[in-house]
This record gives sequence, structure tokens and C-alpha cells, in this order.
Amino acid sequence: MPAYPRSDVHPICDALVALPAGSTASDVTTALLELFASGSVPLGERLPPERRLAEVLRVGRSAVREALATLETLGVVEARPGAGTFLRATRTAVLSENVRWNMLIGERELEELLELRTALEIHAAWLAAERQDAAVGMRLAHHLDRMRASLGDLEAFIEADQAFHRELAEATGNTALQDLLDITHGLLRRRVATEPDSRRHAELAVVEHERVHAAVAAGDADAASEAMRLHMRTSASLLRGGAAA
Repeated sequence: MPAYPRSDVHPICDALVALPAGSTASDVTTALLELFASGSVPLGERLPPERRLAEVLRVGRSAVREALATLETLGVVEARPGAGTFLRATRTAVLSENVRWNMLIGERELEELLELRTALEIHAAWLAAERQDAAVGMRLAHHLDRMRASLGDLEAFIEADQAFHRELAEATGNTALQDLLDITHGLLRRRVATEPDSRRHAELAVVEHERVHAAVAAGDADAASEAMRLHMRTSASLLRGGAAA
């Protein structure tokens, strides 16, 4: 029995409309993301074949193939050998990646991203301190130790730095806040570049993270938010210059 006995009849095909002539793989990606994020396609739904999607959208199969590869990389769909391509079974992934994609193709200005990240990070620090958890304080201390140990390795330092901020976001218990911070981190991460004085910047970052950690561990929400505000000022300055932050 064929995998798709009635390929012309499919809820995804019924919901899509032809794209304008000259549409690219990015246009296909955006169209599919908007559909998936709308909630009209059941989670875990199998997608129609590339050929059928190309026919409905009136684009080349290569554009569909590239779009699906992008969606798989983003974690929105998953390809199962011998079974087909499926929409993942978690709505959070689809919604957060839809926001991420729209921000990427919109080429948001650096200042907008910095403002967004600053507001989110300050609030995350405040919430993490307000909802004080000794285990969180210990994990933050572990990430700080990793940062100190990797001062001479920019990539390793950045990973430890991001783990520190991710820990703070998770400590808030607010998954929407976590998703937004993850998106802004991912976009700003592309601007990080190695600089001759990156070690000096890293050493400064350690000091500023130590202050955030101390305030969170003490449960002092006001001190935590102020420490993060000062760190975000330094971080924004470095990102504008293309250095590690």
C-alpha cells in the first residue's frame, strides 16, 4: 500500500496557498512556520511529500527540500527514515522557532536586540533571586568556576557564560521568558568575534557575574537586578564593538 494513497488530499495542503512567482526557500520556510504556529495542524502530523508541497506552493522542489532541512535544523520537524517528515509533538518548539525565524529574516537592528536582552536578563535575575533556591546558587557557582577555568579559551568561556545565563532563566520558572532569552542569545551569539583583548573582557565578565551570583544566592532581588543591569551595560558595549560578551 503506498505511503500516501491520497496525496492530493492533506490538511497541510488544504491550508497552504500558492506563493508569488520567484519565492525562495526562505519564503517556503516562513509559510510553513506560520501554518504550524497557528495551531491548525495537529502536533505529530506527517507532512505531505516534497513533490506535493512544491505543487501547492508553486515553487521548485529544491526550495521545499531546503526549507524542510531548515525546519529540521531548527527542531520544528523531524525526518524519520522510511516514514516521512513529521511536525514535532511539542508546541513550544514550534512557537519559539517561529519567533526566532521571523527575527532572523527581519534583520532586526542590534540596538533592538540589545534592549530586548537587557530587559529580559534584568527581570530574570530579579525573579531568580526572588525565588531563591540553594541548588540554583550552587549551579551558578559551577558555571562561574567554568568561566574562570576557561579565560584563555574564548569558545569555552562563551559556553560557560551562556550556561550561567541559561541557569538564571530556568530558575525563574517562566518558560516564555526562557524561550525569548534563548532566541536573543542565539541571534547575538553570531556577533561574537575573537579580539586581541578578549581575555580582559572575559575577566571583567567574571567579576560582574560574581556579583549577580552573590545577590541571587542571598535572595536579594534588587541587588541581583542592579548587578545584571550593570553587566548588561558592559555586555552591550562589547557587542557593539564585536567582542566577546
